[in-house]
Amino acid sequence: MKQPSLKDFLNRKTEEYNQPSFIKDDPVSIPHLFRRQPDIEIAGFFAAVFAWGNRTTIIKKSLELMQAMDMAPHQFILQHDDNALKKLLAFKHRTFNTTDLLYFIEFLRSHYSKHKSLETAFTRCMEKNDATVENGLAGFHHYFFSLEHVPARTRKHIATPEKNSTCKRLNMFLRWMVRQDNGGVDFGIWKTISPAQLICPIDLHVARVAKRFNLLPRKQIDWQAALELTTCLRQLDAADPVKYDFALFGLGVVEKF
Repeated sequence: MKQPSLKDFLNRKTEEYNQPSFIKDDPVSIPHLFRRQPDIEIAGFFAAVFAWGNRTTIIKKSLELMQAMDMAPHQFILQHDDNALKKLLAFKHRTFNTTDLLYFIEFLRSHYSKHKSLETAFTRCMEKNDATVENGLAGFHHYFFSLEHVPARTRKHIATPEKNSTCKRLNMFLRWMVRQDNGGVDFGIWKTISPAQLICPIDLHVARVAKRFNLLPRKQIDWQAALELTTCLRQLDAADPVKYDFALFGLGVVEKF
C-alpha cells in the first residue's frame, strides 16, 4: 500500500474506532465512570495495569475494585482505614493479588498526599532539554518503587523501558490522560506532556498489523519496537502519532486483520 493511501486508510480506521461507542467494551470505560481528575487518574491507572487478557474480565475486575473503594477512589486512597482495607483483601486479578494492591494503595496515598495529580509522577524525570516519555516511564518506575519494604513480586506489574519492556499498558494510560480530540475516548487532562511525545502502545496484535503495513521492521516486540513503530507513525502525523493506536488495535483485535 502506497504511503498516501496508507495514511488515508489508517485515518479512516482511526475515525471509525475513536468514537464514544468504542468506550463501553474497552478498559477506558472505567475512568469514564468518573468526573473528578484524581478519580479519573486512579481509575485509569488501575484499569491500565489490569489490561492484559480478556477485555470483559479486565473491565469486570476494574469495576469490582472501584466498587470496593465506594466509587470514590481518590477519597478512599487518602482517607481509608484498616477496616476499609479489609474489603480489598480478597481482591485478585490474574497474577495481581492483595500484596500488590496494598502496595499500590500505599504508593498512591504517598503521592496524592503531596501532589494534586498523578501527572507529576511521570514528568518529574523528564528533563527540559530531553523531555522524552522514555525518561518519564523510567523515572516513574524508580519513583513508584521508592517506598520502603517493596514486595519483590509487585515489581513485575510496573514496566520500564530500562528492562526493554514495551510498556504497553503504561503507554496506553498516558494516551488516555494526554490525548484530546473530538473522539470522546481519551481525556486530555494532562498538559505537561504533548501528544507528539507519546509512544504507541504495542502488543502482538498491534505488531502483526503494523508489520503488514511495513510500519515495523523489527522482529522482537520490545521497547525498541515501540519506538520504531512510533517513528513510522510520526511520518503520518507528527503532532499526534498515537492516534493510530485506534486503527492498529481495531484492525488487529476487532477485525482480526
